[in-house]
Amino acid sequence: EAELDRIEARIERLGPINLVALSEYQKERERKFELDHQHSELREALETLEDAIRKIDRETRSLFRNTFDSINQSFGEVFPTLFGGGEAWLALTEEDLLSTGITIMARPPGKRNSSIYLLSGGEKALTALSLVFAIFQLNPAPFCFLDEVDAPLDDANVGRFAAAVANMSQSVQFIFITHNKISMERAEQLMGVTMSEPGVSRLVSVDIERAVELATTE
Repeated sequence: EAELDRIEARIERLGPINLVALSEYQKERERKFELDHQHSELREALETLEDAIRKIDRETRSLFRNTFDSINQSFGEVFPTLFGGGEAWLALTEEDLLSTGITIMARPPGKRNSSIYLLSGGEKALTALSLVFAIFQLNPAPFCFLDEVDAPLDDANVGRFAAAVANMSQSVQFIFITHNKISMERAEQLMGVTMSEPGVSRLVSVDIERAVELATTE
């Protein structure tokens, strides 16, 4: 009897029986199963995304390295052509290809190695053109627009610049604004803008080959 009393006392302490507890337990169990399933799907999706990101990073690094090396080689070939000597190259600022920057290093004829920031105005312009031409050699665009890029160049450098443009014009159409006579002489077609009277501009077109033919005939 003492044991029975003890058990009854314990039952009384448990309180009244919750008749819906089993139903609630079943609902919560099903909800947990659903949440576990969603968690599993999210983990799989996350792993898939991480794999995709790693793949993209690998491909990006590979593509960047190949493109960088190709442009660097082409840049090293174009630079001495425009400068009449010297050397130039591209340098990475960091080991991580996804976050690295690029520094342009150049050594014009008779000069020391330096970054592009330490070059003169004309040297900067010619170095930048070397890089542009190097990129166009690897991946030509339909046309290239240049706005008075020959302005800071002396006659010798303008001549080499004009020769490079003429050579590359076999694959790229160049449109450039210039006031330099040497550059004009190498053009195939000239478009001039004159002002015959104040406030009135007039466009003049000259076909160089046709002009030469007429001059020769006369």
